[in-house]
Amino acid sequence: MRQTKAEIYLHLVWTTAGRAAMVTEAIEADVYRCIEDQVKRHFRSDVLAIGGMPDHVHALVRIRTTVAVSKLVQQMKGVSTTFVRDKLRTGEPFNWQDGYGVFSVSRSHVKRVITYIQNQKQHHASDKLWPEWEEAGEEV
Repeated sequence: MRQTKAEIYLHLVWTTAGRAAMVTEAIEADVYRCIEDQVKRHFRSDVLAIGGMPDHVHALVRIRTTVAVSKLVQQMKGVSTTFVRDKLRTGEPFNWQDGYGVFSVSRSHVKRVITYIQNQKQHHASDKLWPEWEEAGEEV
């Protein structure tokens, strides 16, 4: 019997509510670990890169054919919101924006996107951003 062969790579971007600088260096590793755990555990998919700035997150994920993007993002943002509120910033308000950006990535561009995500702080410090990859589905 034939198996389904698929390589689906998505670059996801979302911000904190109001672009508040809430994902500080003190908590970012824990937040990213929480998000990665949700992707692996609930969707049997992989986070290939995750990074960002205090006001937004980028993630490159390889998903299975059965994964609905909206459900994936809902889980990533929902559980990490609760995690931040309950464990990392107890008693402080924390929310992600309602929307998000999602971009399909070809296999030939995966390394380029990984590098971009891993070097977010340098890109922002030097203002060498790729604007199309910074779109987070925000309301204008």
